[in-house]
Amino acid sequence: MTGRAFVFAGGGTGGHLYPGLAIAQAIRERAPGAATLFLCSDRPLDARLLADEGAAHRVIPAQPFGVAPRRLLRFARSWGGSVRAARDALRQMRADGASDITLLAMGGFVAAPAAQAARAEKTRLVLVNLDAVPGKANRLIARRADRVFSATGESDAAGNACPAAWERIPPIVRTDAVPRGDARACRERLGLDADTQTLVVTGASQGARSINGAVTRLLETHRGLFEGWQVFHQTGEGADAETRAAYERAGVRAVVVPFHRAMGDAWGAADLVIARSGAGTVGEAWGAGAPCIFLPYPYHRDQHQRANAGPLVACGGAVLCEDRIDPDANAAALAPVLERLLRDGAALERMREALGALGPADGAERVAGALLGA
Repeated sequence: MTGRAFVFAGGGTGGHLYPGLAIAQAIRERAPGAATLFLCSDRPLDARLLADEGAAHRVIPAQPFGVAPRRLLRFARSWGGSVRAARDALRQMRADGASDITLLAMGGFVAAPAAQAARAEKTRLVLVNLDAVPGKANRLIARRADRVFSATGESDAAGNACPAAWERIPPIVRTDAVPRGDARACRERLGLDADTQTLVVTGASQGARSINGAVTRLLETHRGLFEGWQVFHQTGEGADAETRAAYERAGVRAVVVPFHRAMGDAWGAADLVIARSGAGTVGEAWGAGAPCIFLPYPYHRDQHQRANAGPLVACGGAVLCEDRIDPDANAAALAPVLERLLRDGAALERMREALGALGPADGAERVAGALLGA
């Protein structure tokens, strides 16, 4: 290893890994000799996603912060070991010949100890903030970062604006989430009928139990809603069999999977999407121009997923629905929204046009260019 190296610290969910993978690819396209390494958590999802991409990675024993005594204790016990593991990784890269290392903190519980390690090792530290409401960890990292890229100009729940020094970027979208070809080609690759209107349902890489429950309840109580439509549904691990059975009972054509890596086909196939509004999902919807019904994750204290969806809702490209947790309540709230959109092709086309006016979701290319001095 010689020359420049880039270390990406993030993990625990696809939303903390995929943006780093997108930036890493953009860096390699511009600087083929640059080395990349991912510092990730010990969750199986991390290893699977990174292995699928052929990305060099190293596990650090980081644990999420929590106020409950057991979670707080696990976090405290893991901190020192996580910082040491990250420092070891940086030292090894130098020993292997890297003369110029940048650590990119991508958010999540892996990023904080890795950022601490970067400071201790006098390594350039860059924060990439993707949520509309920067979390406490990201704000703390930002104070010590040499550079901050942010895919939002929003304020946090207390009304504090993101610092002006943060460099604004468009959403970051991984290559696998970019549609390839037209809707017919995307549908065929998913095993769907090429010419049938398609609803995509996704709770992102880990799935969303309440969204799954709402849709299966709609299949029981409002099956006529889906007439003339087919569905691609990513459920998350362990929920696919039950969900698939619900579609079969309702007589609705559907492809149901626990996880699908090449989400570009799903976005490209979609006439309408029901989804969470994590930063990654919102960016992918933006990039694909896919009309959405967003149900933000309801348990975040800062409600950052609601804020993430804001630009797409404001431009008319998405509808926001509250996740009421209860399947019956969610089904009752979703039914009239779906009834309107599934029967109004002109409305969906207006939503798609509104999303197209937002501009390209080329945040990965912009970050790579900035870091490489392009």
